[in-house]
Amino acid sequence: MASRLNGKVALVTGAGSGIGRASAITIAREGAKVVVSDVVTEGGEETVRIIEDAGGEAIFVKADVSAAIEAEALVNAVVEAYGRLDCAHNNAGIVGPVADTHEYPEDAWDDVIRVNLKGVWLCMKYEITQMLQQGGGSIVNTSSVAGLVGHPWQTAYVASKHGMNGLTKVAALENAKLGIRVNAVCPGIVRTPRIEQYIADKPGWIEGFVEQEPVGRLGESGEIAEAVAWLCSDAASFVTGHIMPVDGGFVAQ
Repeated sequence: MASRLNGKVALVTGAGSGIGRASAITIAREGAKVVVSDVVTEGGEETVRIIEDAGGEAIFVKADVSAAIEAEALVNAVVEAYGRLDCAHNNAGIVGPVADTHEYPEDAWDDVIRVNLKGVWLCMKYEITQMLQQGGGSIVNTSSVAGLVGHPWQTAYVASKHGMNGLTKVAALENAKLGIRVNAVCPGIVRTPRIEQYIADKPGWIEGFVEQEPVGRLGESGEIAEAVAWLCSDAASFVTGHIMPVDGGFVAQ
């Protein structure tokens, strides 16, 4: 059976670990050439090594996607390396602190919105520009179940992910007749290095997370990556503007 993304060129941001790394690896396994991007050079280069060791093709480009000049340069680097951009997984994001809304620090609010919402918008701005020039493409944004329902004490994160879902729908509608599909995945609670760090000093939280999941376990990064690869592929050619939970049934409760 032919791989789903043979001959494609893909960009994955936040690909130095967790869901982004799994996505880059899966997309490469499916036949695409992958540009791996992250603000952490070591993690991004390690992702490239994993892809190359498995027989895939990838390069690393360091970028802070919340800065317009770097987001534009990142997309330009993809085109300079491989001539086009067929698939983009905008995955870079941060969580921010845990605090009541009225006590949430303003600087933390600005940081989370800047990376999670502005960063995705900037990536889409330059990705769509390139895809319009070449006649099409597919974009997948990493949202969250926190973009579908409220979560106490995660003020900026919830706001950023709800905003991302709206942004995804707008871009999908604007480009539906122009050959560009735009979708989002909404992971439930996934076992990633970020989650492990987040709960390291919070006894009992991991058990609480598991209890929230109807399937009785946390998700794995590779499970999110499979959904991303499908949305990027021509198998999902009639899917756009879709906000897809990949959450073990969390939002069905």
